[in-house]
Amino acid sequence: MPKSSVVGPTTAHPPTRLRSRAPWRLSDIDYAAIDRSQVINDPTLLTLVTMASFVETGSDLYAHVLVSYFDEDPEIAGWLAQSWEHEEVQHGAALRKYVEHAWPDFDWPTVYDTFFEEYAKTCTLPDLEPSHGLELAARCVVEMGTATLYSSLHDYVQEPVLKDLAARIYADEVRHYKHFYRYFRRYQQRERHGRWRVGRTLAKRMFASRDDDGYCAYRHVWRATRTSKGSSVERDYQAFLDRVGTLARRHAPRELPVDMLLRPLQLPAPALTGAKAVARTIYRFWLHA
Repeated sequence: MPKSSVVGPTTAHPPTRLRSRAPWRLSDIDYAAIDRSQVINDPTLLTLVTMASFVETGSDLYAHVLVSYFDEDPEIAGWLAQSWEHEEVQHGAALRKYVEHAWPDFDWPTVYDTFFEEYAKTCTLPDLEPSHGLELAARCVVEMGTATLYSSLHDYVQEPVLKDLAARIYADEVRHYKHFYRYFRRYQQRERHGRWRVGRTLAKRMFASRDDDGYCAYRHVWRATRTSKGSSVERDYQAFLDRVGTLARRHAPRELPVDMLLRPLQLPAPALTGAKAVARTIYRFWLHA
């Protein structure tokens, strides 16, 4: 790997503290200021940012499915359609523009089209959880995962434009989590799912986001960027996850994701200490598996 690769010393240190951010627009990002010398020789970063741009750009399809699922709840459907979808699609557009400026040889539109053709088949109503409350719990864990990704990215990268962009998206994802959690609590009061069922839902969606969406995006980036015809996508994906795991050991936040993961279980205070220990183990496994 090049010098700027994520592989390096693994001594953990606290990530840079991220502050809340006001709503932002694509025009707020100064793409002309990108220092390409700090990212051009980091193929892992190219893959990671491009994968994120693909999934975020395709979020409008998922948003439409969610709006349909919550069509009898005007507050949630309205927030999804008017706020969440807009901000998620903006994340995709911002990351796409970054990729096109930082790695101009990568044919983003062509590769994205092949990705979306496959990805669109997985964003359907039958793919959602069987109840509104459980789907909202699942959305909480997805937002936890994306917040972790962008916090890690912010702490890892030195290139200032990407560092700023990661901080902005991170703040959005934390705010989205708060909305989904508030809606989950409302539905949980009427649906009353047991903690075991909520926990299974969280774990299932936690690993599906990486193993399904992540692998789908990776395959398409891999096909466009591989340099050896004898390489294997499965083997290369595992090597990519190992490198990202190294990044996570150094740069991922420690406690906030654990708190975000546990919150939908609504545990009593006496149970939190033991639950946090278990959640930390699950979180570390998810980061490094």
